Amino acid sequence: MTKKTADDAAARAPGARRGFLKVLGLSAGAAAAATPLIATPAVARESRDEARKARYKPNSPEVQAFYRTNRYEH
Repeated sequence: MTKKTADDAAARAPGARRGFLKVLGLSAGAAAAATPLIATPAVARESRDEARKARYKPNSPEVQAFYRTNRYEH
């Protein structure tokens, strides 16, 4: 049996580190590739009537309160 020395460990360290980082990178890539496979289905889009309806109502109390409280002097 040979006795392991600090020189042997130092010589092996860059290779071990490189291998570890390679495995880490490959596993991250595999996880990123698998993500779309387990994603939930998309929600249905708005109907044509929903998309065309008026959303801004200038006379609503919320809009009037906004303009009343945020008046700027000219």
